[in-house]
Amino acid sequence: MPSAPPSARDEDFASKYTKAGPVASWLIDRFFDGVADLACRVAPAEVLEVGCGEGFSTTRLARILGPRVQLAAGDVDPRLAARARARNPGVPIAVESAYDLRRPDGSFDLVVCLEVLEHLDDPARALAELCRVARRAVLVSVPREPLWRVLNVARGRYLRAAGNTPGHVQHWSRRGFVRFVGTQAEVLAVRTPVPWTQVLARPRLAAGASEPVA
Repeated sequence: MPSAPPSARDEDFASKYTKAGPVASWLIDRFFDGVADLACRVAPAEVLEVGCGEGFSTTRLARILGPRVQLAAGDVDPRLAARARARNPGVPIAVESAYDLRRPDGSFDLVVCLEVLEHLDDPARALAELCRVARRAVLVSVPREPLWRVLNVARGRYLRAAGNTPGHVQHWSRRGFVRFVGTQAEVLAVRTPVPWTQVLARPRLAAGASEPVA
């Protein structure tokens, strides 16, 4: 089963990295500042990125984590996974669904899933799978609504869909997303770089045995 519906492929994921203007580039840098802050709280030795797309985010994660951290990644789309491998030759990248990672329980200190859950018909099932594979923590992010759509309308994008990006089938406010993650994990920290919500959480199944998170 795919990790995202086919309509998610209507979104040009690469353009925000390859065609971003000064403002968009600044926003993306702030996004990864938030990711870095949350990831550093875990000080992981092994990290899995789920839904890596073409590997632009994988490259940024590798820089954040440094060479001593073992980073792996995956995407459900074989074409995107192939591009990610070419962009990140030192990172093992699998073709796998967020619904079925086919990795042992608790096999990574930190599981990262950036800008994926909003594309899924069953995000709760995917979150459960992320938590299963995480030994200590999960780090997840989604667009913050309704701000995301308001900003799209302000820049004249997706007007017929009231600013909704193609492929976005889930919509969370900050509070709503924190509550959603909290159904399966203990929320440890939240960051809100405009226009996203980022959550670091400890899977409840692993809470009794996991190492401390700062």
